[in-house]
Amino acid sequence: MAQRSVLSTLSILIITLMISACSRQALYDNAIGWERSSAGLKASNITVGEMTIAYLSNSEPVDGDTIVLVHGFGANKDNWTRLARELTDEFNVYAIDLPGHGDSSKELDLGYRFEDQVGHLSRILDALGIQRAHMMGNSMGGAVTALYAATYPDQIRTAVLFDPAGIFEYDSELVSLVMDGDNPLIPSQEGDFKRLVDFALEKKPFVPWPIYDVMEEKAIANRDVNEVIFDAIRDTDYEDDFRNAITRIQAPVLVVWGMEDRVINYRNADVFVERIPDARKVLLEGVGHAPMVEVPEESARLFREFLPTTNAS
Repeated sequence: MAQRSVLSTLSILIITLMISACSRQALYDNAIGWERSSAGLKASNITVGEMTIAYLSNSEPVDGDTIVLVHGFGANKDNWTRLARELTDEFNVYAIDLPGHGDSSKELDLGYRFEDQVGHLSRILDALGIQRAHMMGNSMGGAVTALYAATYPDQIRTAVLFDPAGIFEYDSELVSLVMDGDNPLIPSQEGDFKRLVDFALEKKPFVPWPIYDVMEEKAIANRDVNEVIFDAIRDTDYEDDFRNAITRIQAPVLVVWGMEDRVINYRNADVFVERIPDARKVLLEGVGHAPMVEVPEESARLFREFLPTTNAS
């Protein structure tokens, strides 16, 4: 499947180049559009208070449960398209651009601590009419998902946490770099985005060269808001509160962690599983910080196998 996906993407790009002298932005738009449509997703926007929120959802709704996907720091809704491709035949999928990310509002004073983001997400789901769902989150989005499940237990059927933030009992390579004033997660100049990808991902998916250029431009343009968000979520003064909060989670939880994660040490998975009443873990060899990007088919399979072991399917 992965090889067919690569060949199909290349074909789309080659045809586009032959038809017109497209800019890098046009190539990016075409490639992202193809990824979304092949996953059975369409892009939409919704106004929530003073915020504009961008999201992806099923092009054709299905008779099934809803899944809400919550991306990590500096990422966006399109991090989920390859995982969503495995799920939209059975589930109604919503991949949200959290405030400060992607195509959503990026005001610097919105509030970006984990509890702030839970509040934003609650208002977004209410505006979308989503009352009960499975929720998946990666990194920062994993912490938001866990805290959301603790705060709104009646709304969450199950939760899947991919390399979640929120608990940092075991240090990672990122900690040392940030302490030295070097944060590879916030690109600021040419070449930084490639460094980010190499640092965060162990299994890097195929991405055509013009796409990375546009993604780097977007990341550099978001530097100011990324610095505000990073400062908000790295505030470890609230880690004890977070640890206590997740003990209130009632939904079954699956913690999936790549063992080559350089952003957050995979050994923190044990702390999550110890604190959450009904949690289990899966460690993935040869995978980095974003399993849903690196091994989307396996990530989807783990979720499907997890569901029958719960009372939430």
